[in-house]
Amino acid sequence: MKNKLKIVTSMLTVVALSSALNAFEPKKPVCLAPAKPGGGFDLTCRLVSNSIIEAKLIDKPMLVNFMPGGVGAVAYNHVIGARSNDPEMIVAASTGSVLNIAQGKFGEHDETAVRWLAGLGTDYGAVIVKADAKWNTLQELLADLKANPKGFVLGSGGSIGSQDWFKAALIAKAAGIDPKEMKYVAFEGGGEALTALLGGHIQIYPGDIAEFSGQFDSGKYKVLAVLSDERLPGKFKDIPTAKEQGSDVVWNIWRGFYLAPNITDEQYNYWVDTINKLVNTEEFAKERELRGLFPFTKIGKDFDIFIKEETKKFKEMAQEAGLTK
Repeated sequence: MKNKLKIVTSMLTVVALSSALNAFEPKKPVCLAPAKPGGGFDLTCRLVSNSIIEAKLIDKPMLVNFMPGGVGAVAYNHVIGARSNDPEMIVAASTGSVLNIAQGKFGEHDETAVRWLAGLGTDYGAVIVKADAKWNTLQELLADLKANPKGFVLGSGGSIGSQDWFKAALIAKAAGIDPKEMKYVAFEGGGEALTALLGGHIQIYPGDIAEFSGQFDSGKYKVLAVLSDERLPGKFKDIPTAKEQGSDVVWNIWRGFYLAPNITDEQYNYWVDTINKLVNTEEFAKERELRGLFPFTKIGKDFDIFIKEETKKFKEMAQEAGLTK
């Protein structure tokens, strides 16, 4: 009997060791940034590729590759069509990605076409005006906007249907204005919009607070509201939220990742477990702060549920704005 137990124990040990040896680990980990170098998707990839090595959670460098096109559409379709079984690759995504998916801008593939991994940081919208503007609160601005909808121009870095446009639309809606009636000017980016604000070409800039951070102490602008649920920490702590000023306008620009659709559960769970470990390290916290992002963490199933809710919300918003049927 003892000999039989020894044999069974030995067999179980061999099986366990074999499973451990065959457990998935990426040999050539890659983060795919669906844009040119230097943008938000590049930032998102660096957030993980740098900190995951520093935290010693993988022992091979994570390369960052770039695939621009359609604000993520080209990469999304490439991953689904050509690399659907690739477990080595994580792909950067953002609020803008899901907004485009909700509007059908990624083609035939919807939000269920990939496996969502994690959201690991966020920025927030903000209502920014010139330092000498007559408004000192969001409600003062909204009152003037409501009284004279055509008298003020909103401008930001994004065309109609983009998340920058939607921030402007939410502000207009808070003032009781049909977003289609607002005067909106699209720029190539936030820097161009800020220049236009200083020049008086626009009067209201619905931007991003972290992106604006470098100009915060310039004395040229003032922030009437941040579009977050609660006040932000650090140097932004004195900026009131739109919600506390009576307008339920919230816009967070989260940054995260998805994985190829046909990887195994073991491969998916490897990345979920690794990211769960990563977010609790000092290396990750330092990298997130360096990238100007605020805490936002949803991983695995929680992130998948969040994505489905975001898509539903954006579909409804696009329909209300007359952008989709």
